[in-house]
Amino acid sequence: MKKITITTTSFGNYDGSLLGGCQEKGLEVVLNPHGRKVKSEELIDLAKDSIGLIAGTEDITKELLLKLPDLRVISRCGVGTDNIDLEAAKNLDIKIFNTPGAPTLAVAELTVGLILNLLRKVSLMHRELRNSQWHKRMGNLLYGKKVGLKGFGRVGKKVAELLKPFGCEIAYSDPFVEDELSGLRRLCLEDLLAWVDILTIHVSVSEKLIGEREFQLMKKGAWLVNTSRGGVVDEHVLYDYLKNGYLSGAALDVLEDEPYSGPLKELDNIIITPHIGSYAKESRLEMERQAVENLLEGLEIA
Repeated sequence: MKKITITTTSFGNYDGSLLGGCQEKGLEVVLNPHGRKVKSEELIDLAKDSIGLIAGTEDITKELLLKLPDLRVISRCGVGTDNIDLEAAKNLDIKIFNTPGAPTLAVAELTVGLILNLLRKVSLMHRELRNSQWHKRMGNLLYGKKVGLKGFGRVGKKVAELLKPFGCEIAYSDPFVEDELSGLRRLCLEDLLAWVDILTIHVSVSEKLIGEREFQLMKKGAWLVNTSRGGVVDEHVLYDYLKNGYLSGAALDVLEDEPYSGPLKELDNIIITPHIGSYAKESRLEMERQAVENLLEGLEIA
């Protein structure tokens, strides 16, 4: 029986028929037993002899691929493929697929939810109330705020669409989007940072984009939300700017090292979630369905 490996932690939890469908195609399915992102040596052990891989966000390097000689297809259950050495995969004749559209609405809705949570300090007061502290903390309206989106692909555009009814001013910065869209301002990153009350990040790279220089450009009292990639924001600098009160607050769904155990979790003016941008049941099911279809297509299994 031909073998495939699935590394995402919740695959099939809400629709077991997808796993059953793979088995009906004559495929042995190996699932991630660790309940977290797998490490390289764990992935090599799990995917040994596998012809297909439905992958999460784990690093898939050239060195790793060379240790999986039977692998023919990698189907990312998610948007980005920056965790995969695409050149090495191409040279090894491994087909790469992803599911770019499926999680868009889920990530966009989470972004808006985090913005509202930050502005009204919902999570902070919830924590205080559970500790028998009754503090009515003053928040802020989303109405009239200047919201800047760094990255204006599928998710960025959907966030802008969802924010419009709130009466926000919206601008974006994206070197790959040339045309200014009706009703939205297109700015370079430096001008965007100086303009925003709220910065949301929607990029597909993991390089440092927001560090000391960028935080200095932002106005005092601004908020930051990142639901895109861990590593984009310098977390050590962010800690300083939240600790000293220069930034009013931040919300991070992605972090450089996950699971996260760093000092940011000690602060009251930050919300940290465990990389759950796509974790809306409807979106997750669609991602998994597309990931399986892509895998079977790549393996040429009807």
